[in-house]
Amino acid sequence: MTSKPHTKLKHLFFWGRPLSPIYSCVMANRSSLYQKGFFKQHKLEVPVISVGNLILGGTGKTPLVHYIAKLLQQQNKKPAVLSRGYKGSASGEINIVSDGTEILMDADHAGDEPRLLAEKLPGMPVITGKNRSITGRFAIDSYGVDCLILDDGFQHMSLKRDVDLVLFNAQKLLGNGRVLPGGDLREPLSALKRADAFIISGVDTPLDDNVQQFIEFLHNLFPDKPAFTGSYLPDETLSRTYSGKNDTLSLSESRTIPVYGFCGIAQPESFQNILKKFQMNLAGFQSFEDHYSYSLDDIESLHSNGLSSGAQALITTEKDLVKIRDLSPRNFPLLTLSLRLEMDNAFDRFLLNNLENA
Repeated sequence: MTSKPHTKLKHLFFWGRPLSPIYSCVMANRSSLYQKGFFKQHKLEVPVISVGNLILGGTGKTPLVHYIAKLLQQQNKKPAVLSRGYKGSASGEINIVSDGTEILMDADHAGDEPRLLAEKLPGMPVITGKNRSITGRFAIDSYGVDCLILDDGFQHMSLKRDVDLVLFNAQKLLGNGRVLPGGDLREPLSALKRADAFIISGVDTPLDDNVQQFIEFLHNLFPDKPAFTGSYLPDETLSRTYSGKNDTLSLSESRTIPVYGFCGIAQPESFQNILKKFQMNLAGFQSFEDHYSYSLDDIESLHSNGLSSGAQALITTEKDLVKIRDLSPRNFPLLTLSLRLEMDNAFDRFLLNNLENA
């Protein structure tokens, strides 16, 4: 199953390549019409931070939203997270995933990423809805928030933002460099003029040559825009679900157990590589499509594959866990590796200075 999503994309990019210039022109014109005022942009009275990307798939938006939200809380700010709620069934104009006191929606209704953010950000409102100016207005009026974080907001130009952050994945960078439907890019490179800063997530230390060259490439194109890097680090404990009970396991102890990994994220190989990087005893691995909706049959199949591979537990991501808690096998441990994005102080200063100026 690992290659299935990638095969679909390869076919799309091959057959869609002749249409790339057309779509690129459409997206460039759309951006221009917003910037020239032909399409209305709404301005709210609190600072707005947008976290988005130019390229399809996982670049680390959710971990960065979490990092920024925690940073703002440490500065005694009162942020709210606004998401479109991708793959969530809730279709209201305003869908309250968390009111800051209680989590009100499961992953099926909210979408896996908003639900995960609601769990990881206690005390912070998380709201979904297609129109971020409407959900933002609601968050300000209902919860008295003093700043807003847009999850996946780069292409949502109807709401003005004070800080526009664009992420790239260190392993994928610009992909094949072509615009949809012939490539990985949502918009042409010229769209990056709208950004205030770039973040390359999932880097190793020291930086490899590809990342170094990409940072230089961005600097040559946009010399006034800084580029920051972020690394993923594991928590020292993993959550464990077993026989209907929940507890934790230390990272060092978990390394002694043969595990069968699985995930349904945009870059499944990145999770597989992280398991290897942090010296997990990986007996096998299976990937699903991004935002995959697991069934009981899927979990039973994973259980069977895990046993066949000699594994003594399954291991997955936090994003997957929020969808399968009620499906996890009773007699086979399910471990969850929690990762945090680590940014340096230069990024913190940049963000807080820009908010002050806003």
